[in-house]
Amino acid sequence: MRPATLEEYVGQTHILGPDKPLTRALAAGRIHSMILWGPPGTGKTTLARLLAARVAMRFVQISAVMAGVKDIRAAVAEAQTAQQASGEGTLLFVDEVHRFNKAQQDGLLPYVEDGTLVLVGATTENPSFEVNNALLSRTRTYVLRALDADSIRLLIDRALSDSERGLAGLGVTMDDALRDQLAARSDGDARRALNLLELAAEIAAGTDERVVTQAELEEVLSAGLRRFDKGGDYFYDQMSALHKSVRGTDPDAALYWLSRMLEAGADPRYVARRVTRMASEDIGNADPRALRIALDAWETYERLGSPEGELAIAQAAAYMACAPKSNAVYMAFNAAWADARNRGSLEVPMHIRNAPTRLMKDLGYSEGYRYAHNETEAYAAGETYLPEALVGTRYYEPAPRGLEIKIGEKLRRLRELDAGQDPRQTRSHPGENDAVDGTSNDA
Repeated sequence: MRPATLEEYVGQTHILGPDKPLTRALAAGRIHSMILWGPPGTGKTTLARLLAARVAMRFVQISAVMAGVKDIRAAVAEAQTAQQASGEGTLLFVDEVHRFNKAQQDGLLPYVEDGTLVLVGATTENPSFEVNNALLSRTRTYVLRALDADSIRLLIDRALSDSERGLAGLGVTMDDALRDQLAARSDGDARRALNLLELAAEIAAGTDERVVTQAELEEVLSAGLRRFDKGGDYFYDQMSALHKSVRGTDPDAALYWLSRMLEAGADPRYVARRVTRMASEDIGNADPRALRIALDAWETYERLGSPEGELAIAQAAAYMACAPKSNAVYMAFNAAWADARNRGSLEVPMHIRNAPTRLMKDLGYSEGYRYAHNETEAYAAGETYLPEALVGTRYYEPAPRGLEIKIGEKLRRLRELDAGQDPRQTRSHPGENDAVDGTSNDA
C-alpha cells in the first residue's frame, strides 16, 4: 500500500501543500538535499522515493545502521558513473542517518557540495543533536508530523478496498466504528496501522463470518502502542509537558502527561525524581510541604512498587499543580551560584570567621561578631554576612504567593531595622560573647 505517486501520499501538507518550498522545487523539476525528521510511520522513506521519481533521479537507499564508509563510496561511484554516462542524477536516501558517526557524515559532504548526490537523510532523532553542523548547513530540515486519525482512516479504507495491493481479496469486512478505533489507536503511525489491520484481517479471514470484530481488534492492539523512547525526544518532550503543566497550575494536564509516560513504560522512579525537582524549582517556599509530599510519594513507590505506587506520584503531581508557585529560591540560587563561580574566592569577612585558637583571635578572627540570639528579636540589625564586595546584594526575593507572602513581610521588616544601622557601631567588643555564643570552637 505504499503510495505510488505524490498525489496518493497522505499527510505532511505543511511541507507539500501549495506554494510550500518543497512543492515549488518539485514544480521546477529540481530537488535539494534535506533531512526528514519525524516519528516512525510518517512516510519518510516513501516521500524520498516519490521525490526521486518526480524529478527523474536514480533512487539509492542505504541504512546507516548497516552501512559503512565502503557503502558510501560504492554509492558515490555509481552516482558518478550514471552522471557521466547519461547525465542522470542520484538521490541517496540514508535511513537512520543519525546513526552515522562524524567521519561517515563528513564523508558525504564533498559529493553533496559538488552535486554528485542529492542527500535525503531520515531520522527519528533531533538532528540538532545527532547530525553534525557541517552536514546540517548543507541540507534543509523538514519536520514530518504524526498522521492524524482522519489520515490514518483514509489509509485503512484504501487497504480494505484495494484488491491488488490491499486486503480486498480476503473478503474481510470491518465496520466504520472499528476502523475509527484502529485509526485513533495507531498513534499517528501509518505503518503500524496497516500492520495491525493486516493482522486483524488475517484472523478474521480464518472465521466463517470474515468480519473483524471488537475482540479481534483488541487482540492485535493489546501490545500497547504509545510512542515513548526512553531517553529520546518523545521522552523529554513528554517530561517537559508534565513539568510545564505543573508549573502552569493545570492538574488535569499534569495527570494526563504523567499517565502517558507511565502507561508507555517510563520508569516511575525517574518520574518521581523529576517531580521532586519541580517541588523546589517551581513551588519552593511558597509551599514547603510540596517537597515533603514529593519525597513521600517517591518513598511510597519504593515500598509499594507497581501499580499501587504510581498513585502516590499522581497525588504529588496533582498537589504541586494546585500549589502556589514561586521560583524565587531557584532564581536566587542560580544568581548566587553565578557569583560564586565568576567572582573568584572572595574572603570570608573577619567578624564571621571561626576563632578556635588564641592566635586567630589575636589576628582579628571573629572580632566584633554579634551573637544574634543576644539581640532584640534575635536579629542583629545592620550586621552583614556577605563578602565585602557583595554587601548589599540581594539574591532571594520572595514571591507574593503562599507562605512566601509571610517570608517577604518578615524580610521587609528586618530590612527596615537595618536601615540607618552602622554595623561597626553596633558590634560588641572583642570577646564579649565568647562565653555565650557557642562559636569559639565551632563555625
